[in-house]
Amino acid sequence: MAGSETWTSLPWMLLDLARRQPERPMIRFWRNDAWQRLRWGDFALGVAHLAAWLRASGVAPGDRVLLVAENCPEWNIADCAIMAIGAVTVPTYTTNTVADHAHILADSGARAVIVGTAALAERLRAAAGPEGLDLLLAMVPTPGARAWSEAMAHPADLPLLLAEVETIPPGRLACLIYTSGTGGAPKGVMLPHRAMLANRAGVAALIERLQVRGEPYLSFLPLSHSYEHTVGGVLLPSMGLEVVYSRGADRLAAEFQEIRPAVVTAVPRLFEVLRARLLATVEKDTALRQRLFGLALAYGRRRIEGARFGPAEQALDWLLDRLVREKVRARFGGNLAAIVSGGARLDPDLGSFFIALGLPLIQGYGQTEAGPVVSVNLPWDNHPHTVGPPLPGVAARIAADGELLLAGPLVMDGYWNNPAATETALRPDAAGEAWLHTGDVGRIEAGRIVITDRKRDFIKTLGGDMVSPAKLESLLMAEPEIAQAVVAGEGQPGIVALLVPAEGAEAELGATITRVNARLSSIERIRHWTAAATPFSQENGLLTPTMKVKRRAVLERYAAEIAALYRR
Repeated sequence: MAGSETWTSLPWMLLDLARRQPERPMIRFWRNDAWQRLRWGDFALGVAHLAAWLRASGVAPGDRVLLVAENCPEWNIADCAIMAIGAVTVPTYTTNTVADHAHILADSGARAVIVGTAALAERLRAAAGPEGLDLLLAMVPTPGARAWSEAMAHPADLPLLLAEVETIPPGRLACLIYTSGTGGAPKGVMLPHRAMLANRAGVAALIERLQVRGEPYLSFLPLSHSYEHTVGGVLLPSMGLEVVYSRGADRLAAEFQEIRPAVVTAVPRLFEVLRARLLATVEKDTALRQRLFGLALAYGRRRIEGARFGPAEQALDWLLDRLVREKVRARFGGNLAAIVSGGARLDPDLGSFFIALGLPLIQGYGQTEAGPVVSVNLPWDNHPHTVGPPLPGVAARIAADGELLLAGPLVMDGYWNNPAATETALRPDAAGEAWLHTGDVGRIEAGRIVITDRKRDFIKTLGGDMVSPAKLESLLMAEPEIAQAVVAGEGQPGIVALLVPAEGAEAELGATITRVNARLSSIERIRHWTAAATPFSQENGLLTPTMKVKRRAVLERYAAEIAALYRR
């Protein structure tokens, strides 16, 4: 697109695109019992009004502004307006506790907050404590908060704002994203405009080849997460896709049919749920259809492994595609060009399940500290056991201890107000270039990144053996009888497991463990296990908003139960 090489900031890119295509749909969202659309031109006007109002309300360049709301068009408008006046967006999860918000407010120094609901406004007031907030703006009418309608009525000059955002340098801090983390206090990752623009440049060729301009992107990850903030908030809409905000995970099946998305992104846990639902449906089908499904899966996996089919096998595979895979694709809307898995390791068996059934599932890899997109497989060159090649412009190498290191314009500036953590994560090489130490262990295989574990999460048993918890937990949760799993064994004779059984499957857990152990080496096998009292969730503090289990928190919460397993 003409001029794209000159964009130096996210507001310039978005407002320039709005100037060129004011009537084009940008966002589809559910409100008043119907789907509504926000056009690019209306988005730009909203940004101009809010930017002028924020300035008039005392928000200055460099100020941090918390943004706490569910996915909605007002979220996008607020994000762009904050950055357009030189302030810094601090996207924050709506599921955060008062203590979580208090930590982020104190650490970031933010005194201005934009919230989506009255309940969130109350929570943020409590988090601010007796000092209170300098500014509280609510997207819906809320006692004691400034009104969104007031901001939208404030006089604005869109052409002047567009001229201003053209001067924003690429190195200016755009957003401060607090990592949800699987343990410890969240750290504020400082991402300048260049980091997200580098992500966009890196995936531009992939999106163009998919030919999805004008097609819908179904979004259900929270915009407060770095991945959705970059990909769903700016990257995909700037590449011509219409962002559709899902009404929730419980509506996904219907929305696949209704929206017929071309692109979907998700975390591995969702694919585990979708596989379980699909297999449950197959189990209720006739014996013949179950047999056809099994054949389609087997032939698809053989194709992934590079098998060459003779004429008879080609004909059978074609027939299985028509009888089975086509119906599976239809369940997902029949229009998918790519389903992208990220946020955590995707078990190769789980990934190959969907690919074998004809769905374009590709695994990527990223970190908040890297914009966050680092690498991704390609639908036409898919290697499920890898996370794909690094994006153009990303330098990747493996350190002597196996840790993945990254460099390039996508890398963060550091952690806010935390020089010690910054020094640990960003280390210069002999030429002075900063390399991000990801904390992930892996290798580079034929130009593609393979992630094997988190460096700090290896379990060292009493015998000195190093065991990968990510591998074991992935294998356990791939079993239909196990919904969630955490393994332990640091300094102990062997590995034990804490399991959350799938509904009605607790009696089958013993047989499941035996089945999993048959695929493991002796040092990796589960010696003992117990069932958790309740599922891990965001509400009980054991699950991140992106559905990652907080291993450290689980181990602390169930310390007594795990200690009892060691004594068996």
